[in-house]
Amino acid sequence: MFITADNVDPELAEPYTDVDEERTITDTASGVTVTCRYVHGGFTGTNARFSFYFPSVADYRGRFFHHTYPMFTEEDATPDVIAFGISHGAYVVSANNDGGVPASPVLGGYRVNAAAAKFSKVVAAEMYGSDIPTRGYLYGASGGAYQTLGGLENTSGVWAGGVPMVPGTPNSIPSFQGVQMLALRVLGERLADIADALEPGGDGDPYATLNEEQRSILDEASTLGFPVRGWWQHRTLDGGSFWLVAAGVCAMDPSYVDDFWSLAGYEGADPASSVQADRIQFEATILSIDDRLVTLSATPGGDTRGADLVIVSGAAAGVSVPFVSLRSNTADVGAGIDTAVLAPGDRVRLDNSWAIALQYYHRHQLPTPDLYGWNQFRDANGEPWYPQRPTLLGPTMARASGGISTGQFNGRMIMLGSVLDVEAYPWSVDWYHQQVRAIRGDDTDDDFRVWFMDNCDHNPTTRTDAAEAHVVSYDGEMQQALLDLDAWVAGDISPPSSSSYRVTARSQIELPETAVARGGVQPTVRLVVATGNEGSEDADVVAHVNAGDALTFTATADLPAGTGSIVSVEWDFESTGSYPVRSDVAGAAPIDVAETHTYTQPGTHFAVVRVTARRDGDAHSPFRRIQNVARARIVVS
Repeated sequence: MFITADNVDPELAEPYTDVDEERTITDTASGVTVTCRYVHGGFTGTNARFSFYFPSVADYRGRFFHHTYPMFTEEDATPDVIAFGISHGAYVVSANNDGGVPASPVLGGYRVNAAAAKFSKVVAAEMYGSDIPTRGYLYGASGGAYQTLGGLENTSGVWAGGVPMVPGTPNSIPSFQGVQMLALRVLGERLADIADALEPGGDGDPYATLNEEQRSILDEASTLGFPVRGWWQHRTLDGGSFWLVAAGVCAMDPSYVDDFWSLAGYEGADPASSVQADRIQFEATILSIDDRLVTLSATPGGDTRGADLVIVSGAAAGVSVPFVSLRSNTADVGAGIDTAVLAPGDRVRLDNSWAIALQYYHRHQLPTPDLYGWNQFRDANGEPWYPQRPTLLGPTMARASGGISTGQFNGRMIMLGSVLDVEAYPWSVDWYHQQVRAIRGDDTDDDFRVWFMDNCDHNPTTRTDAAEAHVVSYDGEMQQALLDLDAWVAGDISPPSSSSYRVTARSQIELPETAVARGGVQPTVRLVVATGNEGSEDADVVAHVNAGDALTFTATADLPAGTGSIVSVEWDFESTGSYPVRSDVAGAAPIDVAETHTYTQPGTHFAVVRVTARRDGDAHSPFRRIQNVARARIVVS
């Protein structure tokens, strides 16, 4: 359904409100407290609900920000979203996708969002006056990017633009999740070597310690788009949403597992493949049951992640519980079975046949050639090397989240990509950029920007202390993009230029080293270390020293033109993610900042510097803080 400012969605035709009150909301992360008018309601005859948050009449600046994600089943916005919007004179719109896109893919993709946005303008006109504009901007990350693109491509006059962040391609699901699991299984402990090779001071060769199969799988995952430098976090990777989408593959292509293990051309039928050694079909006895935890008499070695628990004997014989989580000899069956039907003494089988088969599903799901990450699986004539499944599932799964992207959108857009995105691979942004350019040609920059962030991952905020020492958040970039987008729409003030980048033969995104050449909005930063005084000629990204030697660390930071100034330089000399040392710095880039540090313990240490920029130079505001990090290796004898 194409939705305009004037037509009425027949299934969302009767909005109602049931709460209208003043609220005070505190975002603990930023320390910001705001007061707003809260309006809650929904659409009669559906599960669709919405929440609106309005600033005072005096503070309103004629705009609203609408945050979305397919798994939103609750309509209330989070405090950080509310605090940012209200603090910047925008009212906030949030909706529940009719109970979540998985529950309602028809209404949930973009229709509930559109209906909520349109009704918010009615309420806003009553509060602020009908002569006050209501420019709206839809934004979201990952699946929320699918929804943002679906909204802007399938509506007109609802939103004035949008900010999709870390999007996938129309064929990303489940391929991107599966190939990560494949690499985790085959590369195993060699992933530590890969990560070390690409750290500062490493030899730069991630293939050096790999055998033939491992080299092939690293190359395959990289060419499908997994960022090679992203393996720094290999110990905590688990395929992202792999187990969530895996259930969908099992339901939509149930014969795949049998074909994989029996038909010629599939890896499971190849006696020389490593899958033969890694396949597990192991029987054990249930010892005890505690709620959803089932303790077994024994477990096999090897990779049991996501193995099915097949009940062999007892009242539930023949039932298969998919993708259980196994720790030691205890299986967490989740909601996969009512454990009341199980009993101690029942025989079960752990079977990872589906889990392994899905690691190769991307080879059997080749989309059109313009989705170039998959072209590695075609011969010189463009024909697939591997048997293809009867249905391409990627577009079906993308459609459920909001729509199949085409590049034909309405309004203006700033798309954000992360160079170290290990879930929606960075070249996905380039793919969409190409679709837009194919449609708009030389006019692309009139309404479209791409901003890449280096040293930035799929999630908007970092999740662990180790992550704080490797990657930065794109929240500040997102906040700045929303404000720049509104200035672009309201005043035709062009935002900073798109990032310059290139796509390598292995589908990796590479950015120029200098801020001037790179563009976008992120600061660039380089860290070098030297013994002796600041500016020593032997400064490098690696230093070999004795315990107790004094070291000088120098950070050089710069910004693309017109993007503000450096407001903070922080130091973390042990790569803990805590940044206990802060340099006094403020002003226009470029800057050089030095700090000294002495290591007393032998071993390999990594020092990290984090640089923060803001458009207005305000060092104290918690919002719109755009960051980058650089690292150096110190080997202490």
